[in-house]
Amino acid sequence: MRQLADYHMHTPLCRHATGEPVDYAAQAVALGLEEIGISDHSPMREDGFDSWRMNLDDLDNYVAAVEQARVAHPGLTIRLALEVDYLPGQEDWIRDLAARHPWDYFIGSVHYLGGWDIDNPQKLAEWKHRDVTEVWVAYVERLTEAARSGLFDILGHIDLPKKFGHYPDVSVLPRYERFLETARAAGVAIELNTAGLRKDCREIYPSRAILAAAYRCGVPITFGSDAHAPDEVGSAWAEAMALARSVGYRTCCRFAARRRSEVPLDLA
Repeated sequence: MRQLADYHMHTPLCRHATGEPVDYAAQAVALGLEEIGISDHSPMREDGFDSWRMNLDDLDNYVAAVEQARVAHPGLTIRLALEVDYLPGQEDWIRDLAARHPWDYFIGSVHYLGGWDIDNPQKLAEWKHRDVTEVWVAYVERLTEAARSGLFDILGHIDLPKKFGHYPDVSVLPRYERFLETARAAGVAIELNTAGLRKDCREIYPSRAILAAAYRCGVPITFGSDAHAPDEVGSAWAEAMALARSVGYRTCCRFAARRRSEVPLDLA
């Protein structure tokens, strides 16, 4: 059985990861993967927005590093991608980024609500001053805007607020169902992101309940380790495959030149 493609991994340019694309590729080859995607945090139009993304003048070097990995590992398909924050008012900048290089896909992520990056461990104390349920509601609303924007191919770690173990007092599943309807209509996939197993929540993003709703709605899926070091490539692949199959998925997505194709999970 062919291995799932790992579509979510980072590089040192984001300033909180280790290992170059060639190192991630070498690990993927060792694991028997046939396809990966490098998808580091995209730059903003002006540097200094935060401390966990590449600077704008790093972008060409990033693309060159991915190309070096392709040269070093010709038997491995390596997709060129970015993880791009969805921030209202930044849509033109995202379109600008999209035109700069021959990207294979964009992962759209919601990290920010207002000026607060909710998953930043350095800002963990902010949760004490917030109503957790209100944070979740605002997060899903922003996620829905991201899906509706048409700017992204995949939406990443779609229940990120659980990272540090914060859960709403009431079910937000109806709000997720509305989000998923929007994603399906927009032709956007969601990812099974195994990094959640390495966080306080100890659970793949998204939860089984949300993933089951995604399957019922007809939203396609990809897989990503969200690797920030080469030894995290392909992390918990068996668990991710089992979760996807348990809710009914039998196919997943591949991307090339921002065009989606479907492949059977058993041949993924």
